[in-house]
Amino acid sequence: MKPPPERQDASPADQATVRRLNLALVLRAVLAAGTTSRSALAETTGLRKNTVSSLVGELVSRGLLREGPVLRGAIGRPTRVIEADRGTVCFVGLEINLGYLAAVVLDIAGRPVTRRRIGWDAATLGPVTTLARAADLVAALLDAAAEEGRLISRLHVALPGLVDTGRGVLAHAPNLHWVDIDVVGVLAGHLGLDTRHIGIDNDANLAALAEWAVGPAAGTDDLLFVTGETGIGGGVIAGGQLLRGASGYFGEIGHMAVTDVGTRCGCGRLGCWETEIGLQALVRAMVGPGDPLVDPAVPLDTRLEEIRRRAESGQPAVLAALDTVGRHLGRGSAALVNIFNPSVVVFGGYIAALADLLAPAVALELAARVVQPEGPCAVRWSVHGFEAAALGGAHAGIELVKADPTLVPVHLPVQPGAREDSISPELPNSTEELPTRKAIA
Repeated sequence: MKPPPERQDASPADQATVRRLNLALVLRAVLAAGTTSRSALAETTGLRKNTVSSLVGELVSRGLLREGPVLRGAIGRPTRVIEADRGTVCFVGLEINLGYLAAVVLDIAGRPVTRRRIGWDAATLGPVTTLARAADLVAALLDAAAEEGRLISRLHVALPGLVDTGRGVLAHAPNLHWVDIDVVGVLAGHLGLDTRHIGIDNDANLAALAEWAVGPAAGTDDLLFVTGETGIGGGVIAGGQLLRGASGYFGEIGHMAVTDVGTRCGCGRLGCWETEIGLQALVRAMVGPGDPLVDPAVPLDTRLEEIRRRAESGQPAVLAALDTVGRHLGRGSAALVNIFNPSVVVFGGYIAALADLLAPAVALELAARVVQPEGPCAVRWSVHGFEAAALGGAHAGIELVKADPTLVPVHLPVQPGAREDSISPELPNSTEELPTRKAIA
């Protein structure tokens, strides 16, 4: 179908908006196709060929696309392959958790560039020391990116608690015992970055985004994600959109009240779901004080391997604890399925690490308690380990740039076909206006 003619009387603001939308349209089309050509893009997007050439030229100049080899053997004029530029613009996801700091760097196509993880007791060491160490971790990634000629466009931080994304503040993290921490401001100060390049979100929200972007449930527009370690968190994708709630605090499912008694939660209340199904609850149910499994200094992976070893050796207390926690997990998840009616439930964190040991009890409870006529929805187990939140942070940056490619400034000579006057005027186009670290785009 022939596209409508361009408006000749459009204001500069209107033209800039149309240009931005068309850049996003072309970028998404290339990323979806993997490799394509200008003529194929014109057919896919419905844009004129000369418009596509101009848009591709600008996206190349922004380091988001590249021109590949000439396609040989095709009928007509030779044409060049258009594909994602995987060597220039990158995105960092950083997770701050109770027992570790983790970072993932992805290129614009979502492929891993590098990853780092270090053990860290954030609750004991506190926000000042922890954020300084997290900044050191990110700084090392920025320096490595600069040495490789890469530019990091965005940093998104995953945090275990109530996050005010607008202010860049961690409002309350019960298990960390942090309150009203200006995470974005502190990290920006340590790294010498503009705060516009840093975002924060709840760790389960970002992990849900990772599951939606890549993994066994990728592309599922109605998805419930449940993850756990010390705390339990959740994220919901509904109609392809991450649910946030009126104040942005959606997803604190670990604090659903499931009993009037039991262990006091880190939030100060009794009866929270995470006190029944968190990793600490599982360990308390299977061993006594002094057992290495209750020692937080023992690496998480080591403790999970030991739980598996004891279960496979048939230790009754361990098997009973797994069954009890699995049933509590299934009951709470069934309630969430009845509320949100997802196509799939994805379990992550330690729950996924012990999937085969918890799955039978979870399946029994879902089958018994989900009310939809066709029975329980599909269940999947995350393959991202304890990297999901950091991975989702990097994908959050990718999604921002896919929606508005002009967030990445032009840093290469404008390619033939790209109009000089098409560069977004409100964004920096010179090195003097860029943040102080040269690896930030």
